[in-house]
Amino acid sequence: MSTFDRYKRTGIYQSAVLCIGWNDWIRDRVRKALKGDSMPQDDRLIYLITRAQHSLMTHLKKELNARGTSITPVQAGILFLLRKNAHTMTKLSRSLSIDNSAITGLVDRLEKSGLAQRTADPADRRTYLIRITEKGKAEIDRAYVTIKRVNEEIKSGFSTDEVRTFKRVLNSLLERFAK
Repeated sequence: MSTFDRYKRTGIYQSAVLCIGWNDWIRDRVRKALKGDSMPQDDRLIYLITRAQHSLMTHLKKELNARGTSITPVQAGILFLLRKNAHTMTKLSRSLSIDNSAITGLVDRLEKSGLAQRTADPADRRTYLIRITEKGKAEIDRAYVTIKRVNEEIKSGFSTDEVRTFKRVLNSLLERFAK
């Protein structure tokens, strides 16, 4: 008999809500729900992918901070793109699959930090090109060392074939669900 059923039978349900037994009742109900109609643990791909992505980004942020790098992983993505060529905000947004308004905020912070700058686009006076600054190049070069090391950490413990298969699966997901 669950804690809730005991309280309900004795007529002191209202008191049960206020006491420690409430936690037992919640825990009991959650366990029952998870045993019932819930999705099997092995089929929770969205959950697992999301958790893995969050864990990796948290780890990467910590590593970048520990190495004295002042940028986030997302800012690093922008600076890596800008290292090759200047881009419009729209092109950055599309390349990184990030909403335009989020790109605007990210570029604002990069510009405020002196890592990027906006310049008028000579081909289209209505838009701006985002360019990396010398300070931005130095920062992304420092970040690159850490990002490369974390990338190697991710692969450690897996065979070359496992890594190749993992990359194939990830690329297939990206192709299938791209905007």
